[in-house]
Amino acid sequence: MAFRGSFRFDVTPYGDLSDSPTNVESLRSLWLDRSLVNGDNLGPGDPGDFDHGAWHVACHLVAAGGVRRAANGRLLWLEVSHDARNDEYYASVSARADRVVRTERLDSEDSSRLLAGSTLLGFVEGNSVGHISARGVRDTVDRFNGCPRQQFDRDADSVDDGGKVWEHWCTTRDIRASHVTGASVLRAYTMLVATLGDRFVAAVARGRRDYGHPEQLCAMVVAGLTSKASATWVATPYGLPPAAQRLLLEARPSDALTAVEALSWEAPPRYYMFPRRISRWSDAAAVSAALASSAH
Repeated sequence: MAFRGSFRFDVTPYGDLSDSPTNVESLRSLWLDRSLVNGDNLGPGDPGDFDHGAWHVACHLVAAGGVRRAANGRLLWLEVSHDARNDEYYASVSARADRVVRTERLDSEDSSRLLAGSTLLGFVEGNSVGHISARGVRDTVDRFNGCPRQQFDRDADSVDDGGKVWEHWCTTRDIRASHVTGASVLRAYTMLVATLGDRFVAAVARGRRDYGHPEQLCAMVVAGLTSKASATWVATPYGLPPAAQRLLLEARPSDALTAVEALSWEAPPRYYMFPRRISRWSDAAAVSAALASSAH
Protein backbone atom coordinates (compact mmCIF):
# COMPACT_ATOMS: atom_id res chain seq x y z
CA MET A 1 0.00 0.00 0.00
CA ALA A 2 1.27 3.45 -0.91
CA PHE A 3 -0.08 6.91 -0.19
CA ARG A 4 0.10 9.97 -2.42
CA GLY A 5 -0.27 13.68 -1.84
CA SER A 6 -1.34 15.83 1.06
CA PHE A 7 -4.66 13.98 1.34
CA ARG A 8 -2.89 10.62 1.35
CA PHE A 9 -4.81 8.89 -1.39
CA ASP A 10 -4.25 5.15 -1.42
CA VAL A 11 -2.66 4.18 -4.75
CA THR A 12 -1.47 0.98 -6.39
CA PRO A 13 2.19 0.26 -7.23
CA TYR A 14 1.33 1.47 -10.75
CA GLY A 15 0.17 4.86 -9.47
CA ASP A 16 -3.55 4.28 -10.02
CA LEU A 17 -6.17 5.07 -7.40
CA SER A 18 -7.22 2.09 -5.31
CA ASP A 19 -10.88 1.20 -4.95
CA SER A 20 -11.23 1.64 -1.20
CA PRO A 21 -13.51 3.28 1.37
CA THR A 22 -10.51 5.33 2.48
CA ASN A 23 -10.26 6.93 -0.95
CA VAL A 24 -13.97 7.72 -0.99
CA GLU A 25 -13.51 9.66 2.24
CA SER A 26 -10.35 11.33 0.94
CA LEU A 27 -12.22 12.43 -2.18
CA ARG A 28 -15.09 13.78 -0.10
CA SER A 29 -12.68 15.71 2.11
CA LEU A 30 -10.83 17.07 -0.89
CA TRP A 31 -13.85 18.37 -2.79
CA LEU A 32 -15.22 19.92 0.41
CA ASP A 33 -11.87 21.54 1.20
CA ARG A 34 -11.73 25.32 1.00
CA SER A 35 -8.04 25.81 1.74
CA LEU A 36 -6.64 24.43 -1.53
CA VAL A 37 -9.48 25.90 -3.60
CA ASN A 38 -11.72 28.77 -2.55
CA GLY A 39 -13.53 31.86 -3.76
CA ASP A 40 -13.87 32.30 -7.50
CA ASN A 41 -11.61 29.29 -8.08
CA LEU A 42 -14.43 27.03 -6.88
CA GLY A 43 -16.22 27.87 -10.12
CA PRO A 44 -19.53 29.64 -10.79
CA GLY A 45 -22.59 28.86 -8.73
CA ASP A 46 -25.55 30.20 -6.81
CA PRO A 47 -25.48 31.09 -3.11
CA GLY A 48 -25.25 27.88 -1.11
CA ASP A 49 -23.94 25.74 -3.98
CA PHE A 50 -20.59 25.27 -2.26
CA ASP A 51 -21.80 25.03 1.32
CA HIS A 52 -21.72 21.24 1.09
CA GLY A 53 -20.99 20.87 -2.61
CA ALA A 54 -17.97 19.80 -4.60
CA TRP A 55 -15.74 21.99 -6.73
CA HIS A 56 -17.11 22.77 -10.19
CA VAL A 57 -14.80 20.28 -11.92
CA ALA A 58 -16.56 17.40 -10.16
CA CYS A 59 -19.62 17.47 -12.43
CA HIS A 60 -17.43 17.10 -15.53
CA LEU A 61 -15.33 14.34 -13.98
CA VAL A 62 -18.29 12.23 -12.86
CA ALA A 63 -20.12 12.62 -16.20
CA ALA A 64 -17.25 11.21 -18.27
CA GLY A 65 -16.65 7.57 -19.14
CA GLY A 66 -13.99 5.25 -20.45
CA VAL A 67 -13.33 2.34 -22.76
CA ARG A 68 -11.40 -0.88 -22.29
CA ARG A 69 -10.90 -3.80 -24.66
CA ALA A 70 -11.77 -7.19 -23.19
CA ALA A 71 -9.47 -10.16 -23.60
CA ASN A 72 -11.82 -11.53 -26.28
CA GLY A 73 -11.59 -8.30 -28.29
CA ARG A 74 -14.97 -6.83 -27.35
CA LEU A 75 -15.16 -3.19 -26.30
CA LEU A 76 -16.29 -2.35 -22.79
CA TRP A 77 -17.94 0.94 -21.81
CA LEU A 78 -17.47 2.13 -18.22
CA GLU A 79 -19.35 4.99 -16.55
CA VAL A 80 -21.26 6.16 -13.51
CA SER A 81 -24.81 4.87 -14.07
CA HIS A 82 -28.11 5.58 -12.35
CA ASP A 83 -30.24 3.02 -10.52
CA ALA A 84 -33.84 4.25 -10.65
CA ARG A 85 -35.00 1.71 -8.06
CA ASN A 86 -33.29 3.51 -5.20
CA ASP A 87 -32.13 6.73 -6.89
CA GLU A 88 -28.48 5.93 -6.35
CA TYR A 89 -25.52 5.90 -8.68
CA TYR A 90 -23.10 3.06 -9.30
CA ALA A 91 -20.03 2.33 -11.43
CA SER A 92 -20.89 0.09 -14.36
CA VAL A 93 -19.42 -1.77 -17.29
CA SER A 94 -21.40 -2.49 -20.47
CA ALA A 95 -20.61 -5.13 -23.06
CA ARG A 96 -22.29 -6.59 -26.12
CA ALA A 97 -23.02 -10.30 -26.41
CA ASP A 98 -25.18 -11.82 -29.13
CA ARG A 99 -26.28 -8.31 -30.20
CA VAL A 100 -27.57 -7.58 -26.71
CA VAL A 101 -25.90 -4.99 -24.47
CA ARG A 102 -25.69 -5.91 -20.81
CA THR A 103 -24.77 -3.39 -18.12
CA GLU A 104 -23.31 -4.80 -14.92
CA ARG A 105 -22.23 -3.28 -11.65
CA LEU A 106 -18.50 -2.82 -11.67
CA ASP A 107 -18.09 -4.65 -8.37
CA SER A 108 -19.93 -7.78 -9.57
CA GLU A 109 -18.43 -11.15 -10.47
CA ASP A 110 -19.64 -10.75 -14.05
CA SER A 111 -17.75 -7.47 -14.34
CA SER A 112 -14.62 -9.03 -12.92
CA ARG A 113 -14.75 -11.69 -15.62
CA LEU A 114 -15.28 -9.06 -18.33
CA LEU A 115 -12.39 -6.93 -17.13
CA ALA A 116 -9.90 -9.75 -16.55
CA GLY A 117 -7.05 -9.28 -19.02
CA SER A 118 -8.61 -6.13 -20.52
CA THR A 119 -6.59 -3.15 -21.76
CA LEU A 120 -7.28 0.56 -21.54
CA LEU A 121 -8.28 2.31 -24.78
CA GLY A 122 -9.21 5.76 -23.52
CA PHE A 123 -11.81 8.19 -22.24
CA VAL A 124 -14.86 10.11 -23.47
CA GLU A 125 -16.10 13.49 -22.27
CA GLY A 126 -19.51 13.63 -20.61
CA ASN A 127 -22.36 15.39 -22.39
CA SER A 128 -23.34 18.89 -21.25
CA VAL A 129 -26.42 19.00 -23.51
CA GLY A 130 -28.99 16.30 -24.17
CA HIS A 131 -30.37 13.72 -21.76
CA ILE A 132 -29.45 12.89 -18.19
CA SER A 133 -28.94 9.31 -17.01
CA ALA A 134 -31.64 9.61 -14.32
CA ARG A 135 -34.52 9.83 -16.78
CA GLY A 136 -37.91 10.17 -15.12
CA VAL A 137 -36.51 11.48 -11.84
CA ARG A 138 -38.62 14.06 -10.03
CA ASP A 139 -36.55 15.94 -7.48
CA THR A 140 -38.30 18.15 -4.96
CA VAL A 141 -37.43 21.83 -4.91
CA ASP A 142 -35.40 21.49 -1.70
CA ARG A 143 -32.92 18.94 -3.11
CA PHE A 144 -29.45 19.82 -4.41
CA ASN A 145 -29.72 23.45 -3.32
CA GLY A 146 -32.73 24.00 -5.55
CA CYS A 147 -31.29 22.31 -8.66
CA PRO A 148 -33.71 19.53 -9.67
CA ARG A 149 -32.13 17.11 -12.10
CA GLN A 150 -35.19 16.87 -14.33
CA GLN A 151 -34.74 20.43 -15.54
CA PHE A 152 -31.56 19.31 -17.31
CA ASP A 153 -33.09 16.35 -19.14
CA ARG A 154 -33.14 17.68 -22.71
CA ASP A 155 -33.82 16.21 -26.10
CA ALA A 156 -30.74 15.10 -28.03
CA ASP A 157 -31.19 17.99 -30.48
CA SER A 158 -31.44 20.67 -27.77
CA VAL A 159 -28.66 23.25 -27.39
CA ASP A 160 -29.72 24.22 -23.87
CA ASP A 161 -27.67 23.29 -20.80
CA GLY A 162 -28.38 19.71 -19.86
CA GLY A 163 -27.03 16.19 -19.99
CA LYS A 164 -24.93 14.25 -17.52
CA VAL A 165 -22.60 17.16 -16.72
CA TRP A 166 -25.49 19.26 -15.45
CA GLU A 167 -27.10 16.22 -13.84
CA HIS A 168 -23.98 15.79 -11.73
CA TRP A 169 -23.73 19.48 -11.05
CA CYS A 170 -26.96 18.77 -9.14
CA THR A 171 -25.86 15.54 -7.45
CA THR A 172 -22.57 17.02 -6.24
CA ARG A 173 -24.23 19.97 -4.48
CA ASP A 174 -24.25 17.86 -1.33
CA ILE A 175 -21.55 15.21 -1.05
CA ARG A 176 -21.70 14.69 2.69
CA ALA A 177 -21.95 11.08 3.85
CA SER A 178 -25.47 11.82 5.11
CA HIS A 179 -26.75 12.57 1.61
CA VAL A 180 -27.55 9.20 0.06
CA THR A 181 -27.50 10.24 -3.60
CA GLY A 182 -24.41 12.43 -3.41
CA ALA A 183 -22.57 9.83 -1.36
CA SER A 184 -23.35 7.16 -3.95
CA VAL A 185 -21.82 9.37 -6.66
CA LEU A 186 -18.52 9.54 -4.76
CA ARG A 187 -18.44 5.78 -4.22
CA ALA A 188 -19.20 5.13 -7.89
CA TYR A 189 -16.67 7.63 -9.16
CA THR A 190 -13.88 6.30 -6.95
CA MET A 191 -14.48 2.79 -8.30
CA LEU A 192 -14.59 4.08 -11.88
CA VAL A 193 -11.28 5.95 -11.53
CA ALA A 194 -9.67 2.88 -9.99
CA THR A 195 -10.66 0.87 -13.08
CA LEU A 196 -9.80 3.46 -15.73
CA GLY A 197 -6.46 4.58 -14.29
CA ASP A 198 -4.69 7.74 -13.21
CA ARG A 199 -4.94 9.66 -16.50
CA PHE A 200 -8.73 9.60 -16.45
CA VAL A 201 -9.13 12.33 -13.81
CA ALA A 202 -6.56 14.65 -15.33
CA ALA A 203 -7.68 14.25 -18.96
CA VAL A 204 -11.25 15.28 -18.20
CA ALA A 205 -10.20 18.14 -15.92
CA ARG A 206 -8.03 19.50 -18.72
CA GLY A 207 -11.07 19.81 -20.98
CA ARG A 208 -11.80 23.34 -19.73
CA ARG A 209 -9.60 26.38 -19.07
CA ASP A 210 -12.42 28.26 -17.35
CA TYR A 211 -14.65 27.63 -14.30
CA GLY A 212 -11.54 27.34 -12.13
CA HIS A 213 -10.59 23.98 -13.62
CA PRO A 214 -6.83 24.71 -13.98
CA GLU A 215 -6.61 25.69 -10.32
CA GLN A 216 -8.70 22.70 -9.29
CA LEU A 217 -6.50 20.33 -11.30
CA CYS A 218 -3.39 21.72 -9.59
CA ALA A 219 -5.05 21.18 -6.22
CA MET A 220 -5.96 17.60 -7.12
CA VAL A 221 -2.31 16.93 -8.00
CA VAL A 222 -1.13 18.39 -4.69
CA ALA A 223 -3.77 16.39 -2.81
CA GLY A 224 -2.80 13.17 -4.61
CA LEU A 225 -6.06 12.37 -6.43
CA THR A 226 -4.00 12.32 -9.62
CA SER A 227 -0.29 12.62 -10.35
CA LYS A 228 1.78 15.36 -11.96
CA ALA A 229 2.81 12.87 -14.66
CA SER A 230 -0.82 12.22 -15.60
CA ALA A 231 -1.73 15.91 -15.40
CA THR A 232 1.03 16.74 -17.89
CA TRP A 233 0.42 13.75 -20.16
CA VAL A 234 1.25 14.90 -23.70
CA ALA A 235 -2.00 14.34 -25.58
CA THR A 236 -4.39 16.06 -27.96
CA PRO A 237 -8.11 15.28 -27.74
CA TYR A 238 -10.02 13.89 -30.70
CA GLY A 239 -13.37 15.32 -31.74
CA LEU A 240 -16.39 13.04 -31.60
CA PRO A 241 -18.02 12.54 -35.02
CA PRO A 242 -21.72 13.51 -35.35
CA ALA A 243 -23.09 9.95 -35.18
CA ALA A 244 -21.23 9.25 -31.94
CA GLN A 245 -22.30 12.57 -30.46
CA ARG A 246 -25.94 11.82 -31.14
CA LEU A 247 -25.74 8.48 -29.39
CA LEU A 248 -23.86 9.85 -26.39
CA LEU A 249 -26.47 12.58 -25.94
CA GLU A 250 -28.98 9.84 -25.11
CA ALA A 251 -27.02 9.19 -21.87
CA ARG A 252 -27.74 5.46 -21.93
CA PRO A 253 -24.95 2.89 -21.47
CA SER A 254 -26.12 0.84 -24.46
CA ASP A 255 -26.05 3.89 -26.76
CA ALA A 256 -22.65 4.93 -25.40
CA LEU A 257 -21.24 1.47 -26.15
CA THR A 258 -22.58 1.65 -29.70
CA ALA A 259 -20.96 5.08 -30.09
CA VAL A 260 -17.50 4.03 -28.92
CA GLU A 261 -17.57 0.83 -30.97
CA ALA A 262 -17.53 3.03 -34.09
CA LEU A 263 -14.55 5.15 -32.96
CA SER A 264 -10.90 4.60 -33.72
CA TRP A 265 -8.84 3.44 -30.75
CA GLU A 266 -5.45 3.30 -32.42
CA ALA A 267 -2.46 4.40 -30.33
CA PRO A 268 -4.28 4.35 -26.98
CA PRO A 269 -5.10 5.87 -24.65
CA ARG A 270 -7.16 8.46 -26.52
CA TYR A 271 -9.45 11.17 -25.19
CA TYR A 272 -12.57 12.05 -27.18
CA MET A 273 -14.38 15.36 -26.66
CA PHE A 274 -17.48 17.01 -28.03
CA PRO A 275 -16.25 19.52 -30.65
CA ARG A 276 -18.33 22.36 -29.16
CA ARG A 277 -15.77 22.83 -26.35
CA ILE A 278 -12.66 21.09 -27.66
CA SER A 279 -10.90 24.45 -28.14
CA ARG A 280 -10.83 24.83 -24.34
CA TRP A 281 -8.41 21.93 -23.89
CA SER A 282 -5.37 22.67 -21.71
CA ASP A 283 -2.24 21.22 -23.31
CA ALA A 284 0.66 19.80 -21.32
CA ALA A 285 2.62 23.07 -21.44
CA ALA A 286 -0.30 25.02 -20.00
CA VAL A 287 -0.75 22.51 -17.18
CA SER A 288 2.98 22.52 -16.40
CA ALA A 289 2.92 26.31 -16.21
CA ALA A 290 -0.11 26.25 -13.92
CA LEU A 291 1.52 23.71 -11.63
CA ALA A 292 4.73 25.76 -11.50
CA SER A 293 2.86 28.92 -10.55
CA SER A 294 0.42 27.25 -8.16
CA ALA A 295 0.40 28.65 -4.66
CA HIS A 296 0.03 25.18 -3.10
